[in-house]
Amino acid sequence: MVILFTNHILLQRTISPSPLRKLRRVQRSISYYSSMDLPVPDRQQQKGFMDFPHISTTHRNLMVELVSTMETRLATELLPSSLPADVQYYQNESGSAQGTLHIQTGIETSMVDFILGSWLHCGMPTGSSLDITTLTAYLNSKTDAPRFLIEFLQSSPTSMIIILDLPPRKDPVLHLNYLNTFYVDTQLDKQRQLLLNKVPEAQPYFPTSLYIRCALSPVSVSILINCDSQERMDEIIRDNVGPVAKELLEVWLNQCARGGTIELGELDKADLEKRDHLIKKMTVEIDLSSSLPRLFGPDVAGKVIGSIQQVFKT
Repeated sequence: MVILFTNHILLQRTISPSPLRKLRRVQRSISYYSSMDLPVPDRQQQKGFMDFPHISTTHRNLMVELVSTMETRLATELLPSSLPADVQYYQNESGSAQGTLHIQTGIETSMVDFILGSWLHCGMPTGSSLDITTLTAYLNSKTDAPRFLIEFLQSSPTSMIIILDLPPRKDPVLHLNYLNTFYVDTQLDKQRQLLLNKVPEAQPYFPTSLYIRCALSPVSVSILINCDSQERMDEIIRDNVGPVAKELLEVWLNQCARGGTIELGELDKADLEKRDHLIKKMTVEIDLSSSLPRLFGPDVAGKVIGSIQQVFKT
């Protein structure tokens, strides 16, 4: 779950002929996940956000490094998480769907509104699973700098959608200085092109939702990878995706979390707050409110969505 909650994308998009059949089965069966007769994990062995228990070691190492880097660099600006235990880790009644949520809000003087991380694991009757790992960060109206977004959506060991981006908070067409500062001068588009050129298994990924496409930046890395083995996927994550993700985080930490226009005019600030609020509202209404109840049931979903709405202020 994220600015775009790209679980919404995964359930609508063709990944490959075989995953497509899997996803159609997901769409047919998602409504009864909460009643599936699958083994229930021992609640005394619940996994935390930083455990990332359902992804490969290579993928886990990358996520842990990204989260640790963000939290370490922003340590003096973040408050401890105050989420209740049953929101930090949650599952449906059968244990077929599990998730974690990690949120830390910024202190009053910080430009960071909050950081949000999560992973979702949805087991399927066929034995396959859907795994979504997310790290995102929102800034407040003290700055107009972009947000941060990384999301991995994996439907099999050999098929993955990857989104790496600094979603804009102003229209780059109307604000050319904004475009140059955050997307041209940072040379982020070269990173995107390099990734596509170096990984023959990668192809551009286009979300079916036009709203989601509009929310991404012109230099977003939005790719689909289909390869022949888990070992090859790990190699791509370690040698190609990892360096780009780390560079994106460095750019965001150096030029966004502590950059952008600091003294905004009243009209600019009002427009910024309106756009931010709309993005958060749409995240809840379009994605969370429709997806989470089907996966986890209304009670669990209500607690998780309620905690997110408190932070979103929607």
